[in-house]
Amino acid sequence: MKYDVVIIGGGIVGMATADAVLTQRPGSNVLVLEKETKLCAHQTGRNSGVIHSGIYYKPGSYKARLCTAGREAMYAFCEVHGIAHERCGKVIVATETAELPQLEKLRVRGLENGLEVQSLGTDELREHEPHVAGIAGLWVKSTGIVDYKAVVAKLADLVNQKGGEVRLGARVCQVSAGRVETQDAFFETDQIINCAGLHSDRMARMAGTDPGAQIVPFRGEYYQLSPEKVNLVKGLIYPVPDPQFPFLGVHCTKMIDGSVHLGPNAVLAFAREGYFKTTVNPRDLAETLTFGGFWKLAARHWRSGFQEILRSLSRAEFVRSLQRLVPEITEADVIPCAAGVRAQALLDDGSLVDDFLIRQEAGIIHVLNAPSPAATASLEIGKHIASLLKNV
Repeated sequence: MKYDVVIIGGGIVGMATADAVLTQRPGSNVLVLEKETKLCAHQTGRNSGVIHSGIYYKPGSYKARLCTAGREAMYAFCEVHGIAHERCGKVIVATETAELPQLEKLRVRGLENGLEVQSLGTDELREHEPHVAGIAGLWVKSTGIVDYKAVVAKLADLVNQKGGEVRLGARVCQVSAGRVETQDAFFETDQIINCAGLHSDRMARMAGTDPGAQIVPFRGEYYQLSPEKVNLVKGLIYPVPDPQFPFLGVHCTKMIDGSVHLGPNAVLAFAREGYFKTTVNPRDLAETLTFGGFWKLAARHWRSGFQEILRSLSRAEFVRSLQRLVPEITEADVIPCAAGVRAQALLDDGSLVDDFLIRQEAGIIHVLNAPSPAATASLEIGKHIASLLKNV
């Protein structure tokens, strides 16, 4: 069958894009191909469920613009479709004097991105989070929580209602101009949209495109608070991020089901879908270890990387990181839970691509870097990608 648009990947970006295409181009023949037997089996279904405010991102960047707009679009979407969510706000906590300059930079950046940001002293911190330890902080009330799997389920319903088609268990094995092949079928199409997440760079190379970056998988490991201790965290508690390290640090996140997740750390995964320490994919690992950009990154951040490995190997070390924020948390209070893997695009010089990376070529659009806050921004990312189709 001939399709107007074939989208590769059934995560939240792929499904939001399908819905946006069908909204902007009613009557289009749109097909979504997902290799797993369920939607959002990877990054979307394994993240912390946060609706991000946009405070961290460089003003004017894709991340800043699409996150702030996407945040409000996500709240509105959940309201319209009856999806459980909460605009609970979050505190960013400085635990030592050396963090205060970075905290102030975050406050200024938040204002530049159009956010309402309140500076907090020790007593004010305790008003928001009674069990937190800190000398200063920021209150960002636009941050919230949601179950993104519920969002994707609703998007799939909308795609079907608008005449689109979603095929599960359809692993793409070949992509070329105007043609996508799975293990048991092929599809002709005017436009291909690559939303393959952890495999987006491979999909681009398969289509004859140099992605300009390589996906390096980082596993984020989580614990959760035991049910009798969830009262220690009211909402979201984040540390001041290390500006030299590309991740936000271990934090406390209330989930929409009332549980509290703790983490994640960030360690190299030995497989692109490596959700367990023991999972090794020889091809994935070889690609990472023979990529010069990875070793440059490791050399630049080896101290922070070593601490992340310690947190991965030692529950006590993981809990010590949490105790900087909430001292009452003990090893007995935490329970391991499901990990996620972040698909992070890395350049040859060892720097992480710090913005969404979307590349359009004749007949195909590649989403080559869409880590956090892509779930928050997904509805706006989808609209942006659909608008690109108007130019062809």
